[in-house]
Amino acid sequence: MDTHEVLNQPPPLEPYDALRSDRALCEAIERESGSAPDAEVERIGTLAGSPECIAWGEQANANPPELQTHDRYGHRIDEVRFHPSWYRLLEVATRFGLHAAPWADPAANAHVTRAAKFFLWAQVEAGHGCPISMTYAAVPALRLQPEVARVWEPRLTAREYDPRLVPIAEKRSALTGMAMTEKQGGSDVRANTTRATFAEHTSMGEAYLLTGHKWFCSAPMCDAFFVLAQADAGLTCFLLPRVLPDATRNRMFVQRLKDKLGNRSNASSEVEFDGAWALRVGKEGRGISTIVEMVNCTRLDCINGSAALMRGATVRAIHHATYRSAFGRPLVEQPAMQNVLADLALESEAATALLVRLARATDRAEHDPAEALLRRLGTAVGKYWICKRTPAHVAEALESLGGNGYVEDSGMPRLYREAPLNSIWEGSGNINALDVLRIVEKAPETFEAFGAEIAPALHEKRLQAALDRLRVLSRARGADGQRSARAFVETLALLWQAALLVQFAPAAVSDAFIDSRIAGNWGHAFGTLAPSAAHREIVARASTCEILEAR
Repeated sequence: MDTHEVLNQPPPLEPYDALRSDRALCEAIERESGSAPDAEVERIGTLAGSPECIAWGEQANANPPELQTHDRYGHRIDEVRFHPSWYRLLEVATRFGLHAAPWADPAANAHVTRAAKFFLWAQVEAGHGCPISMTYAAVPALRLQPEVARVWEPRLTAREYDPRLVPIAEKRSALTGMAMTEKQGGSDVRANTTRATFAEHTSMGEAYLLTGHKWFCSAPMCDAFFVLAQADAGLTCFLLPRVLPDATRNRMFVQRLKDKLGNRSNASSEVEFDGAWALRVGKEGRGISTIVEMVNCTRLDCINGSAALMRGATVRAIHHATYRSAFGRPLVEQPAMQNVLADLALESEAATALLVRLARATDRAEHDPAEALLRRLGTAVGKYWICKRTPAHVAEALESLGGNGYVEDSGMPRLYREAPLNSIWEGSGNINALDVLRIVEKAPETFEAFGAEIAPALHEKRLQAALDRLRVLSRARGADGQRSARAFVETLALLWQAALLVQFAPAAVSDAFIDSRIAGNWGHAFGTLAPSAAHREIVARASTCEILEAR
């Protein structure tokens, strides 16, 4: 029919190279690792923009997991079934070492390389990153209990995906989940009521029986779970296997799957432990200190996942505007839209720069005290700020597509539903802001390390005024300190991002970022940058479209 001629619609954003089209990421990898992206990063960048893999992400979200509490004969099985695309996503993630490569092969830049791969693959689908991230965080905690790590670490670091529910001795590989949160406590895990009673000494360490209710258990089909429970000496960390050494199912019962806003492909659940067998990890009563390293790793991945969402949203917005015309010319050529797109690109590049910098700090933390301080500070700062910025960013990117952005086919609604998650997981905004205050008060040298970090950029005089404000905020104590915690963390994050851009990004990018975010020449919504011909250059830098470069 003549009326069905398709005009003025952008072509599909596929295939494209998610790595090579991301100049900010490529530069950050080379800067922070000292070398160009390796072959695995190159390959996963190609896969992330391929039609086949993009379809996996869509299918995994369109077909969410289903809980089967019993088999057809009435036996309790507590299994969660997924769409085949979920398994394909995990197969790629584990094959490329997103779950544990830095622990198996601790090369000089292992965490930078792994962060880059996670960033690229998360743009395909965010939900499956949950068990991948938790497994990444599990290994350093397990090493606190060598007899447990001796059995579990080889499986957790193996580069394959084995979904079978069998004893760990029969597994080729394994993934871990977490069950920390309880209904009465939320982030206040010290209020947990799950009880742990000593059961026996085993070749893998001391075993306990756990009884209690967990309000959130992430990825309940994993092979084991990190759990906090109250032992005689206080809150203690445990590794609870899904299947016992004798091949029977552990006494962990999935009561229901959570019906979530986003993250639909991933199963989040509510579980009961009724004398569930678990191995102690770390000392009794030291559960919080045991999981600190896990929190550093998972917070880094919260930053990573949010930065990936920003990049994915920015790419879609620029792609649409490049090929869509209105009022006689392409949207991307219209000054008002250029302002919006440039603003989105600035936020995305700043997030990417801080993410990869923190990955480098993770690589160096073990041997460099200053880098260890920056890592501890930065994972809390970035977790607060980048994750907090993502919902507003994705919403503006969605609007750039107009009504098309509100339709599922565009992919934008899935990004929008996903956007708030990382700001909540691993402690919501106030938890992270207050953590930053504790870090700086407990170790004042952290603030000194931060000062040295941004010093090379302070020739940019607009940063000095922001640093002065940060110092004033840092002196607040008690209730006033808590009231200004968010302002302190926000200022710190923006200064850090600005310092990175001043040193390493094109002048058009760093100047626009500082003028808007630091100097205050900005409104209250994206697209309110000061008028500048540089907007076009900023958009071109973030674009995947060669046609934009040619114009």
